[in-house]
Amino acid sequence: MRIIREPTVYLVGRQSTNNAEIERFLADHRVVAWETDTSVAGEKLCELAGRICYMSFAKPRPGGNAAYLERLLSVGHGSVLEHTAWSFIITGVSRSFTHELVRHRAGFGYSQLSQRYVDESVADFVEPDCIAEDGELHEIWRSAIEHVQEAYVKLVSGLERTFTGVEDQTLRRKLARQAARSVLPNATETKIFVTANARALRHFIELRANEHAETEIRKVASRMCRILQQEAPNIFGDYRFEELPDGTLAARTEYRKV
Repeated sequence: MRIIREPTVYLVGRQSTNNAEIERFLADHRVVAWETDTSVAGEKLCELAGRICYMSFAKPRPGGNAAYLERLLSVGHGSVLEHTAWSFIITGVSRSFTHELVRHRAGFGYSQLSQRYVDESVADFVEPDCIAEDGELHEIWRSAIEHVQEAYVKLVSGLERTFTGVEDQTLRRKLARQAARSVLPNATETKIFVTANARALRHFIELRANEHAETEIRKVASRMCRILQQEAPNIFGDYRFEELPDGTLAARTEYRKV
């Protein structure tokens, strides 16, 4: 059994642009010349979407893509941010975390590790900092986790005997694991694949990289924000971080609820 105290966020997918088709569209609509100074596909797509609304390709404002997107943020024209998305794999997180994460529905897609198919007899567990930092509480927590994991292993073994009449081995294991998982705690480590558009991600960051959010999801939200600031600074660069008393970070921006 491994005890995990910090999540890991992997950026695994980003958008690309079909520049030939963009050029064809511009030519078909008599736009003599338009180009943007960003090399980030997501930022380019958001600008393109915004300019479509007013066909404002001919006389772009000075300042390039950064100035254009800042203007959209400042006036709350958030719909254009829905046209670009990123994909993440998040690991080292608890089932408590994913119960909260999947409440974010609009603009998000999820695929999570299945406890019906995956054997959790060698599962890892996520320990909250406030427990880990207290020796006595840590021992109480660890003892409880060890007993639960032992119970899960015994239940799987017993349930596989119960389902010996099921000929399909994969189905037999699934039936055993789906029942035995009922004893597993919210602390059980899980892995989840997340895809979300820029507008939804901003909403997530503002709600969860916040001192009012639960500690674990705040850690993940601040890590995702850091990654996105490197990925698309013209969309996420307005966030500034403030260190909270517990050492975690809260993200602040003047452009809220875009």
